[in-house]
Order: sequence, then C-alpha cells, then structure tokens
Amino acid sequence: MKMKLHFLLIDDDERITALLRSVLERAGHKVTTTNLSTQAVALTSKLQPDCIICDILMPELDGLDLFSKIKKIKNINQPTFIIVTAKIFEFDRRRAFELGVDGYLVKPIDLQTFLSDVLEIIEGKMVIQFWGVRGTLPVPGIKTNRYGGNTSCVTLNYAKKQFLIFDAGTGIKELSNYLIKQNKFPFSAKIFISHPHYDHINAIPFFVPLYMKGNKFEIYGSAHNETSIEKLISAQMDSLYFPITIKEFAANLTYRDLNEESFYIDDLHVQTILLNHPGRCLGYRVQHKNKSFCYITDHEFYLENSPYYNQFEVDRLIHFIAATNVLVIDTTYTDSEYLKKIGWGHSCVSRVIDIADKAKVKLLCLFHHDPDQLDEDIDLKVKEAKSLLKLRNSKTKCIAPHEGKIIII
Repeated sequence: MKMKLHFLLIDDDERITALLRSVLERAGHKVTTTNLSTQAVALTSKLQPDCIICDILMPELDGLDLFSKIKKIKNINQPTFIIVTAKIFEFDRRRAFELGVDGYLVKPIDLQTFLSDVLEIIEGKMVIQFWGVRGTLPVPGIKTNRYGGNTSCVTLNYAKKQFLIFDAGTGIKELSNYLIKQNKFPFSAKIFISHPHYDHINAIPFFVPLYMKGNKFEIYGSAHNETSIEKLISAQMDSLYFPITIKEFAANLTYRDLNEESFYIDDLHVQTILLNHPGRCLGYRVQHKNKSFCYITDHEFYLENSPYYNQFEVDRLIHFIAATNVLVIDTTYTDSEYLKKIGWGHSCVSRVIDIADKAKVKLLCLFHHDPDQLDEDIDLKVKEAKSLLKLRNSKTKCIAPHEGKIIII
C-alpha cells in the first residue's frame, strides 16, 4: 500500500503508543494518539482517521464498547478498527470479530511484522501458502528438492482474521513446525478436508497444535454414507493403526459434515462442489468481495473424445471457478501419462488449461503432482501449460508452486 494513512492509536500504556507511533511514522503515515478512550469518539468524528488501533483493557470505556460507539457515528467513512491487546483468550477474539472488528493482534507486539500485519488487515489481503504440493504419497529426496516432496496442504490467512487449512497431507507437519516456531498461541483455524484418502489426512496425528489446550479447530469435510467426517478422521488413529488416539487431542475440536453448499465464516463466503473422484470429494471456493481462491483436488477431467465426457459437468465446474484470482487444481499427469491412467480420478495438463482459460482464471497453480515425477518433470508440465495458454492468447498466468510459496491476493 503506497498511500499514506492516518492512524488513531488508543492505549493507556504510553510506552505502547510511543513504539507503534514510531513504526508508523517511519513508514510515512500520520499518527494521532490518546490514552483516554472517552476522547476517542470525538476524535474520530473530528479527524476521521483511516484506521483506529485500540487496546481492549481501557479504563472507563473498553475497546469493544468504544468500537460499538464509533460504528454509530454518522456521516463519516468508518475506519478500519484493529484491537491490539494482551488478552489471548479465544472468547475475546471471537467476541471482537462477532461485533465486526477488522483485526485482532496480541501483545507483545512484534515490531518487525507489525506494519505489514496492520496493512494486511486494512487491505483485506488473502495470503495463500503451500506446505505440500504432491499427490498420492510423499517423495523426499534430492530429485524433488525444488518443489518439495510433501503431500497436499495449503493455507489461506485472511486479513489476520481467519486461518484456513486445506487438507492435511504430510505438508501439515511443515505447517505445524512453523506454528510451533512462531509460538503465537492459543491458535484458531478451520481445516477443510477435500476427501479422506490418505494423502489428504494422514499427517493429522502429527499436527502438534491439536494436542495443545486452548487452541480451537473446526474440521469440515464430506461424510461418506453414514460415516461422518469426525469418524473418518478418528478411524485412522484407531490404536490398531496408530499408537495415539484422537482422545489425546487437547484442543477444542468441532466437526461439520458438508455437502454441496454455501455458507459464511464471518464475512468470508465459502462454497463447495462435488468433484469427479472415487468416493465423495469436495472442491472449495472462498470469496470476499472481489477476491477469491479455489482449491480443486482431486478431480478428473475426461478428454473431449472420451465416452465418459460430460459437457454439463465441465460447465458446472467452469462456473464454480469463474474469474477466480487463484486456482489450485489437480494437474497430476502429462497428457501422455493420462492415457494410461484414465479412470484414476486425476487430470492432465491440456484439460486443466482448457478449463482455466474458459473460466478466465487469473492465476493457475498446477498441483497434486504424481509421485514418479521429478522436479524436471514438473518443469516440463509448466512449460507445456504456458505454451498452450499462449496459443489461446489467454490472460491466465500459470505456475507450479513449490513448498513455502506465498501468493498474496
């Protein structure tokens, strides 16, 4: 964000306002401070700041009550309102977001990341990160170092407000290591499971935050007949198969069985679609205003000359992913490989390109690579994909993300 903003800092700890003021002013922003929350409503009306950063624990008028009063001010552009507090409790965080607060940051403040965190909230950024990009099984080794050898796991962090995890292949262990290193607990997230094949759930037992009291997770996924997503997750941790059972999880866990449906998580619109894969498999679209992210794995697009080709199903998925900013999609095979794997539930490069171009996808991410493909093989898939897009004069950009890759919308 290049434009300069006006911040109103409200905290009865003058050391905090002095520190935050210095960070913001060094970046060229205008800053007004007060240690009296009772003055903040009048200051907001008079100054009309772009962003208010306020503590919860304030004498006379706490931060959330102040937020409610400011929301009632008429004839102003409502400022972005960010809570900065020492209250780490999920109850307070949830209450703040239910009231409509835009961001919730916990003290002690990391001055190295504070400005970027604040701007991420103001801009409503979606930050997508890849922790595992392979399909079927992990493939560690020197020939898979560039793209990584872990299986499916992708995260979406929306404006420091919602943390979404898509699938729990072995990549979720890398996410676990990252979260432990960050040590910003308690931690809350939504986990979206596409389907219960092992490469999408088998690292759940190694996700350390699940064993930590105070963390909160909601796990979403499709039931299979009478087997709920909760039973699907717990079954792989039956003592016959794994020494630690799901009963050892200390975090607060809830589960939700999904079908094809549409719902909201705060102001994020989540849609699901059933995919063409053995069993019940869900694709996801997450949208906020004009920003969207689609996660489509595993899915088989049949060739147009195939007896199984169904134009209705193709059009349905094109509509689902239409004009999305980022599409992460199963591109397991090259075209020649696919001819030997028809009916396995995965797609090839040319079909993915056709669908992405027709849907006017902005950024296409080739994903769920076959375990026999080395880094050089994935390079060739990217090259082929870009060539096909160029032949179509397509505006769609294409990459194959590696582990650790970050995309910001």
